[in-house]
Amino acid sequence: MNAVTPAPEIDWDVLQDAARKAMSHAYVPYSRYPVGAAALTDDGRIVSGCNIENASYGLTLCAECSMISQLNMTGGGRLVAFTCVDGEGEILMPCGRCRQLLYEFRAPGMKLLTVSGIRTMDEVLPDAFGPQHLEGQAGK
Repeated sequence: MNAVTPAPEIDWDVLQDAARKAMSHAYVPYSRYPVGAAALTDDGRIVSGCNIENASYGLTLCAECSMISQLNMTGGGRLVAFTCVDGEGEILMPCGRCRQLLYEFRAPGMKLLTVSGIRTMDEVLPDAFGPQHLEGQAGK
């Protein structure tokens, strides 16, 4: 029988501090709207990211995108808890695109610190489309 590894304890203050630190590295010469993101992984690591703009706005990377890149570059895993902040260090709600990205890399029961308090991924992206919908679809 496999032992179930307990989820790491969520220290929201530490996550917010990590998001604020990440935000300080944002490259935002066009919007002047820095964003930082941070998440706790299922193995206890904290990953973070910031937004990186480009003169071609469509090529801009959201903070969540750079955070997921860090997740994959540092060993992968699943996200247990997430938060993001604006240039004033205040909590932001991730946009729809980023909610989809977070959904893809979430652990079961993932929690988000939002402007409305702590919410589950299912609450911020109900009835989400995900990898489970594509199983068995390769080659069709």
